[in-house]
Parts: sequence; structure tokens; C-alpha cells
Amino acid sequence: MARAGSGWDLTALLNAADPKAPLAERHLWLVRLMEWLRRAPLEGEAERSTPTPVLRLKHLLNVLQRNPPQRAAVGAMLARIWREVDTVALFADFGFAPRMNLFGELGQRLRLRLLPITPETLDLGELFALLFPRDRDAQWLDAIDDDTLARLVEALGPMLAQGDGWRRPLADGIVYLAAAVRASGHSGALRQRMSPELLADDPFRQLASAAERLGARAADADNTLLLQESQYLRALLDACRRCADSVHAHLEQYGVSVNVVFEVDQLRERCDRIEAVLNTLLAPQPARELLHLIAGLARQAEERRGIRSLFARHYSLLARKVAERSAATGEHYITRDRAAYRAMLRAAAGGGAVIVGTTFVKFLVGALGLAAFWAGLLAGVNYAGSFVIIHLLHWTVATKQPAMTAPAMADKLGDLADDAKVEAFVDEVAHLIRSQAAGIFGNLMVAGPVVLGVQLAWQAAFGAPLVGKPQAEYVLHSLTLLGPTALYAAFTGVLLFASSLIAGWAENWFVWHRLDSAIAWNPRSIALLGAARARRWGAWWRANVSGLAANISLGLMLGLVPAVATFFALPLEVRHVTLSTGQLAAALGALGAEVLHDSAFWWCAAGIAVTGVLNLTVSFVLAFKVALRSRGIRLADRSRIYRAIRARLRHAPVSFVLPPKDSA
Repeated sequence: MARAGSGWDLTALLNAADPKAPLAERHLWLVRLMEWLRRAPLEGEAERSTPTPVLRLKHLLNVLQRNPPQRAAVGAMLARIWREVDTVALFADFGFAPRMNLFGELGQRLRLRLLPITPETLDLGELFALLFPRDRDAQWLDAIDDDTLARLVEALGPMLAQGDGWRRPLADGIVYLAAAVRASGHSGALRQRMSPELLADDPFRQLASAAERLGARAADADNTLLLQESQYLRALLDACRRCADSVHAHLEQYGVSVNVVFEVDQLRERCDRIEAVLNTLLAPQPARELLHLIAGLARQAEERRGIRSLFARHYSLLARKVAERSAATGEHYITRDRAAYRAMLRAAAGGGAVIVGTTFVKFLVGALGLAAFWAGLLAGVNYAGSFVIIHLLHWTVATKQPAMTAPAMADKLGDLADDAKVEAFVDEVAHLIRSQAAGIFGNLMVAGPVVLGVQLAWQAAFGAPLVGKPQAEYVLHSLTLLGPTALYAAFTGVLLFASSLIAGWAENWFVWHRLDSAIAWNPRSIALLGAARARRWGAWWRANVSGLAANISLGLMLGLVPAVATFFALPLEVRHVTLSTGQLAAALGALGAEVLHDSAFWWCAAGIAVTGVLNLTVSFVLAFKVALRSRGIRLADRSRIYRAIRARLRHAPVSFVLPPKDSA
């Protein structure tokens, strides 16, 4: 058969229309016909404002009108395809997940994206994905004008005249969709989280019954009863949507499950599909409504080809809950007056004291000469244990603050309608930067001097420093700003951000499974701990699960991620400002005061300064972006905020470092 370019020539396509061909060949012919419609514009076409597929569709209809034998063959071909495929599957199943969970849908989308689809199928939904594989298919379908649409309906007459025509698949689609909505509404995961008041009349059961009655009357000549049933069905759809919306109120209070969110979205989308199909079924001139419905299915096909949109939509609520829980934690890290500032300095000084021990244990782990994984595991346990001790003693490590305080700041961006709200947000920025400064000052003013003091005391007592010169020289070589320190510091900021996400997720998981209630009231817990102590333990875990998850995950990542990266030949290390300060102080104690005249020492000092800045800014920026996206905030007035911050820097720069004297 003749071809033109990369596609089929129209004459060859029309001559190849064989209703007696095997199933796969018939469907492949239809796919190639749709490909021909999407090819480059025909020569001599002047209507450049009209989409190319519409122009080619007009040309196709003209050719068929001039050639009755080809028209008859194409009509018979389309009629057999329509008669044999499962048309109901397109309206009832296409676009919905075969399994009611997010990861099942992810697997389905990956399969559609990576594996080829066969045209040898009786499922019109599967064939539809081959017929409309492009992102712009919905646009040209909507652009078909009324005259072309009327001619297309006339050409498709033999196909639509088969059986009950186009009305029966639509009516059956409504029945099947209603059955799926009823099953979702009665599932335990949703039913237990819906409003009991809205479920009192059981709208899901009534919806399925009403859909069956409407389907039975779809072919009746009396349209009055059909309209009455449709009005009742629409009212039930609204009731089902309200029940689905009530699930979100439960999720806000008791934690989020992405699978529940996904199932609620599927339920609502099926309700919307029922309404769209119903509009087509009841339309006085249904051709245009049917075309709109098919265009909507083409948009849904485009959406199902995406992976990112799936996660962006279904993780948004989880991201907000994680951000909100981090925001509640982050409020503890923001100082707003001098008393809180002094308390932050004391807490950071306590954290710095613990980091002193962490620093020496880190050198000990390195001296053992273990394999990379075991050295990384011991280092991670060292970091995690230190961070947990700091958390339990209510002290702080400066680098943990940004990822926690960013959601708290984003929480203040809910309303920036006037200048007073902008100034209030700038106040929060000043509070935050002051808090970061206090945390760093408190950590470093203890960690560095105490490590140096231990080194000097050990040398005075035993004739040699606790950390020897070989380790000290390695510190000068590794921490220098002339090496990849800045990259490692930024990477550490990513790990700090990741630990905040893990903390929020862990707390959400704890609340979702109601483990605090289980600890407090489970019979075995009460028998083991006693009623009063079990309740105290439940409350303690509820208050500390986020902090423990953040500290343990951060410590293990700081130790294990570089070891795992080494396995894949990736030269990644971590640079933590407080730990690096302790290491440099140990090197100073080992090499003596003469190292102060060596430029390598000062390059390391500069590297520590850059490390501190990157640890804080990278983790803060990432957490701030997640918090903004989770709240759906668009910073249209971002320039107003930046101008206000610059103005505050010019007029009151000290407010970003020290709290004002008159602060309450």
C-alpha cells in the first residue's frame, strides 16, 4: 500500500478499510486514520486559525462524500468496530484506577508510559489511549465546528445505528459508575470517616438504585420519567459529594493517608463522570455534548500519562499536615523577646556541650579503621544518640532549626492584603534570623572552646593530645573552603530538610494509627504499666515522636548516606557546622598555636562559615517551598515582602541579630 512520508496516504488508508479483517488489523487501521488526521497541514489550506486535524477531517469527509464505495466500506468498518468493542468501558472505567490505592495507580501509569499498548483489545478504553495519544487532542476535538460535526454524525450513521446506538452505552456507563461509587462509599476506609449526619439517608445505596431505574428508562419514548429520574440522581450525586468532602475534616483532625485521599478523589471524579454522561444522555442535540465528553476523556488520558501530577495532587494534603506539624514544632525555635533569646542561647550552649562528646567519638570511629558501611553506621548512631540526648534535655542544635521554622513562617503568609500584614511577616523574618544567630552562637561558643580545652588538658595530663596530629592534618585537608566543602554543606542542608519531612510524616503516621490512645488504653499496656503510667506514656510519645524521628533520622543519614554513596562511587560527605567547628578546634589543640599562622587553618575557618550559611539556607529554602506549596500560596506580592525586608535591614539591621530592648 502507498505511503506518504512517515504516515499513510489517505487513498491507501481508505482502500485498506476491510470490515472482514482480523480484530487487530481493524483497530490498527483506525489508529492510522487518527494519525493521518494529526499530520502536517494539507497543501493549499488557507484556514490557518483552524487546527490541522479539523482541516483534515473536513477533507476526509469531502473525499468520502465524493466516493460512495469508500464511504460504504469505511462505514461498515466503523460499524463492526463499534459493535464488537466494549463501549461501556470507555465511559465507566477509562481514567479510573483499577485498584483503589495510590501506588496501584502509579504502577498502572508507569505501565502505560513505559510499555506498548496493543490494539488487539475489545476494551474501548484501552483502544482510546491509542486513538488519542497526544496532549492537544482535546483541543482540536473541541474546535470541530457545528457544520463539520453534523457531517461527521451523518457519516457515522451506520455505526451509531448498531444495537441501541449510542444511548445504551451511556446509560450502562451510569449504572456501572454508580455501582463503583456505592462500593467506595460503603468501604470501611471512607465510611468510618464520613459525617454520620450526611450518611443517615445512605445516599450511596440510593444512588445505585436510582441509576438502575434511569438505565431501564433510557430507551423509553416518554422523556418525562427520564427527566424526573435524572433530577433525583443529580440530588443524590450532590449528597455523595458532600459525604466525600466530609472525609477531609476527619483527616485534618486525625492524620492523613494518601490512599484515603486518593480514594476520595476517585469517588468524586466518578460522580463528575456520571453527571457528564447524564448531560449527554439528556441533551436535545446530543452530538455536541458527546463530543465534549470525548474531549474530556482525551484530557483525562493526557493527565493519566503524567506521573508528577499524580503525586502533586495526592500528596498535597499530606504535605500540608507534615508542614503544619513541623510548624507547631518550629514555633519552639523562634525567639521573639530577650528572655526567649537568652533561653535559646542557653539551650544552644547545652547542645554545643553534647556535640563536644560527639566530636571525639567521631574521631574514635575513624581510628577504628572499619569498613565504610560499619564506620558510617557507627557514626550515624553517634550522631543520632547525641541529637536525641539534646532533644530530651530540651537543648538545641542550630542546624535543626531552619527546616522546622520554615513551615511556621509560611503559616504567617496566609494574608498579606495590607502593609501591616507585610510588616508583621518581616517581624517574623527578623525573629527567625535572630533565632538562627542565637542557635549558632550558643553551639559554637561552647563546642569549639570546650574541645580545645579537652585537647590541651589531655596533653598536659598524658603528654599527647586526645586527637593526634595525623587526624588534625586530615581535618585541615578536608574542611578547607578550597575543596568541595560548599557542595557537601549544601548536601547536608538537604539531609536536614529530609529529616524534617520524616519527622512530620512520623507524627502523622502516629496520629493516624492513634498509637497514643493505644498506649494509654490497650489492656496489655495497662497491665504492664498501670493505668496512670500508660496514659503518661501515651501523652509523652505523642509529644516527642516528631522530635525523636527527626533526630534519629538525621543522625543516621549523616552517617550512612556518605557510606552508601561510596558504594556507588559517589564522593559525597557531610559538613555540619557545629561538628566541623569541634573538629577544627581539635586540630588546633593537636597542632598548637603555630597553626594559626598557616593559611590552611583560616581556609578551614572560612569553610566553616560557608558551611553554616549553606546548612541553614538550603534546609530553610526547601522547607519553605514545601510549606508554601502545601498551602497553595502564590507570592504574587513577593516584591512587597522583599522591599519591606530591605527597608528593615537599612533602618534596623541590629534587629536581625539582637532582640529590641523594648520587646515584651
